[in-house]
Parts: sequence; structure tokens; C-alpha cells
Amino acid sequence: MIKAIVNGRILLPESEVKGKALLYNERIIGITDEANAREMADEIIDAQGLYVSPGLVDTHIHGYQDADATDGNIDGIRHMAKGLLENGVTAFLPTTLTEKWSLLETVLGQIRQLKEESLSPEFEGAQIMGCHLEGPFINPSKKGAQNELYILAMEPEKVLPYADVIKVLTCAPEMPNGDRFVQVLKEKTDIRLSIGHTGANYDQAMAAFGWGVSRSTHTFNAMTPMMHRDPGVVGAALTSDVYCELIPDTFHVNKGLFPLMVKVKGNKLVLITDALRSAGMPDGEYENGGQIFILKGIECRLQDGTIAGSVLRFNHGVRNLRDYASIPLYQAVRAASLNPAESAGLADTKGSLTPGKDADIILMDEACEIYKTIVRGVCKFSK
Repeated sequence: MIKAIVNGRILLPESEVKGKALLYNERIIGITDEANAREMADEIIDAQGLYVSPGLVDTHIHGYQDADATDGNIDGIRHMAKGLLENGVTAFLPTTLTEKWSLLETVLGQIRQLKEESLSPEFEGAQIMGCHLEGPFINPSKKGAQNELYILAMEPEKVLPYADVIKVLTCAPEMPNGDRFVQVLKEKTDIRLSIGHTGANYDQAMAAFGWGVSRSTHTFNAMTPMMHRDPGVVGAALTSDVYCELIPDTFHVNKGLFPLMVKVKGNKLVLITDALRSAGMPDGEYENGGQIFILKGIECRLQDGTIAGSVLRFNHGVRNLRDYASIPLYQAVRAASLNPAESAGLADTKGSLTPGKDADIILMDEACEIYKTIVRGVCKFSK
């Protein structure tokens, strides 16, 4: 069955298109004149002037609506997948915390199962593309809200059995055996390696990029800062051809830096939420990897004041980038769709309304509020 969305403002990676229609079935067919679309389509959807956008791709999200990927509860991840539809997320990587390796192996097995399950048209949620393993291969000095008890030595052999499910892996390559860890995984897997929770200096970070690290995890947070005599990981990431994650909640990174990130990183800027189980929930106390944290407004902190993750809704992150960086909406959407898909090796099927890609489509208004979320051609959320 061919469907057509008419009377919308179509967002492409480099432009906004008006007066055209988007044709799709389970995949994107293409953009055509509205009159032609009405002749070809079996079903017409009137967007009523809303934006017609590619679905958002969150490559770094721990939890949502009181569920967390590292709980070890497969139904919790299903709950996340369903809840994220209301934020325009059509594909995501459930992201782990530093926990006992035996628990992480359980979670990786669950995500492997859900990768296949979420391909079904009957699956009631965003597609689960694999896992982002954030830790346990990190630097204790920059652990942030991660649990130091479960940090492990850099042993790539632990990771290799899960190369089919891990799409992104955050690590601290300056740790002992870090060079071998990166080089083995780069040689034997397609996992995208991301520098994060790291105490590396500028030279160590640049060396890691040379070994094959291609991303920076929640840039500015849990890494060495940029100083004029010691540029740190931040300086290395901003001046290298690597993807840089950004949490655009205006708390983790001041909104005054959003224009700089857009200018410096361009299409290598990757928006993420880094959301915790408290996202979509009221203020109060929650648990994060065995540690208690407190949500107040947009701030999540451990009891000692350490910043944890966020409660950002991804569509609101797109709006924040558009507004505070003063860029067109299509550019902000790209930073939350095509750029993250490319950074995680998912862009062959995700991230844009390109013919042949999965028909992951959202309809949203000027405030980036979501009206419809379509996953692989199936409408799974409607406001």
C-alpha cells in the first residue's frame, strides 16, 4: 500500500520543501507533486501545514518513564520504546550504565532479542537498533554518575561476543591497554568507539582518534576541559574530524555554546538526550545504577551533587538547538536524525527521508510538538 503525506513542510538534510508530497510504504518512495501523489497513493494523510520530518535517532539514552536499560528487565526496554514515540523518536540505542559485567551481558542479550522483535509492524515502540555500551571501560577519575565499583580493565575479548548488538561503545582509551582495546575492536568489529568518562590529555585524545575512535561522548561532560595551554579532550574533539555528542538541555552545556558547536562541528554534531529513568516523570528521588539521584526541574544529581543524566525530551532538544543556535529547523533535525545515524553506522536505513530508507517519519508543529510518529511505514503514535 502506497501512502502520501500532503500539505506539509518536508524537512530534508539541507533544505525545507513546500508544496510537495512524500510517498512511502514501509520505505520512503520519494517526493512528488501533490496532484501526482493523489493519483498514486492508496491513502492520503493531510499534514495540515505541519513539518514532515525524518524520525529522530537517539544514540545515547539510558531510560524513560521509570524504566532503565540496565535494569535487566526486557519489558522495561519495551516500555521505553513505546514512550519515546511521543517525543518523535523512531529508532534508538538503549544505553547501559557501568554495572556488574554479568548484568550487562544479560542486558546485551535482551537488546539482541529486541533488535529482531522491534522489526515487527506489531511492535509498539521505536525500533531498537542495538546498544550503546557506556562503560564499564572508563577512567575512575571521570566516572561522573557511573558506579566505580564495576569499572573494568580494557579487555576487548569481553566485548567481541556482543559485536552484533553493540553499535557504540564509550571508553577511556588513555587507560592501560587502551591502545590495544581500540585497535582490536576497530579491526574485528563495526562498533563505533567514543571517547568519554576520560581523563586523557590532548595528545592522548588525538592518538586515540588516530587509532580509530570516531566519537566524543556527551562533549564537555566527564572529560578534560579545553584550556589555552592544555586543550584537553574537548579541544581535541572540537578540532578533529570526529562526531561530537551534545546534550542540548541547556543544563549540561550552556546554551551560549550551541552556536559554536554548530559552527565548529557542522554535520558531525550529534544531539543526544542521555536521559535517565526520571525522564517523563515528576521531581523526586530515583535510582541510577545502584545509586540514588534527585530530580529537580531539569537537573539530575547524585546525593553528593554530582550531575547525572538528563530528563530531556528529544524533540525539545531539537527545539533548543534551533532556537539558541539560530539555525533552520531542518538543520537542527539533522543533528538529531541523520548525524547520529551516521555516527553509529545506521545511516543506510535511518536518519533521512531518502528513497529506499525506512519510512521513519514524524509530523510536528513549530514548537516541535509531535502529532504523528511513523516507524517503518506504520503509524505508532498519533496525538
